[in-house]
Amino acid sequence: MARPLFREFRIASWDEFLKIITSAPYSNWAFRGESHARWPLYSGLTRYFRDFGIHRQAWPEQEGRILRIFKRKAHQYLQQPPAQADDFQWLALMQHHGAPTRLLDFTWSPYVAAFFALEHATEEGVVWALNPRQLGSREPRMSDSRARITLPEMNPRMPGNFERYFLKGDYAFVWVGEPDTMNRRLTAQSGTFAIPGVLDAPLEEILSRYPEPENMIAKFVLPVPGMRETGLRELYRMNITNATLFPDLGGLARSMAYELEFHWAYNTRTMEPLEQ
Repeated sequence: MARPLFREFRIASWDEFLKIITSAPYSNWAFRGESHARWPLYSGLTRYFRDFGIHRQAWPEQEGRILRIFKRKAHQYLQQPPAQADDFQWLALMQHHGAPTRLLDFTWSPYVAAFFALEHATEEGVVWALNPRQLGSREPRMSDSRARITLPEMNPRMPGNFERYFLKGDYAFVWVGEPDTMNRRLTAQSGTFAIPGVLDAPLEEILSRYPEPENMIAKFVLPVPGMRETGLRELYRMNITNATLFPDLGGLARSMAYELEFHWAYNTRTMEPLEQ
């Protein structure tokens, strides 16, 4: 197996994780937490296409189709629908309500990412990190010399750019940012999005084609032993829970799972009293 071109850290303790992510160069990066360290960074849309055997040639048309259908029907449930031409805003809305899209959720908070990495991890969780400053100042190397795009053309906030530069899957790049209007969940999670220009390669592979990929992306592997119990307890004390990250009744209900593990006075696994 070829050695990855990006940096990978195997973290031994919660304190070690905090020391790394609060120091240069990672203190201003964007983060994504996942409960399975071996999972590549595919979008939910790519996973759906692959899991259910949708032919690769059909991907652009089917992605565009669900966007058109959602736009036509979502107005029945929305007081203020996004502008018809604002595809990025529509995709963020779709993502928020559970539709498969090419958006990958990231956060500007490494603590929020650590919560998602550890919450359901049973072996090794992972926090991925992207460097938005480098992504915004470097153009990827394209194998096709005709496939050159300028940085402003990457911006999916610009009308027509999503269809022109993302939907067709001709350009292997990654754009990071938020739509002009952020919903409550995106705000609560200090959220942002990574949007790949192609769907048939994971983010880490796309970024490996950039100049200096070691300055673009990093991977922090978090083993459950020695990390999960301490990390989630500290995040709970910071008020980072499902109830605060998903500010609705569903988020409150989901937060009850961790309440089964937590108690202020004693360790629920050993029944030993905690130091006061």
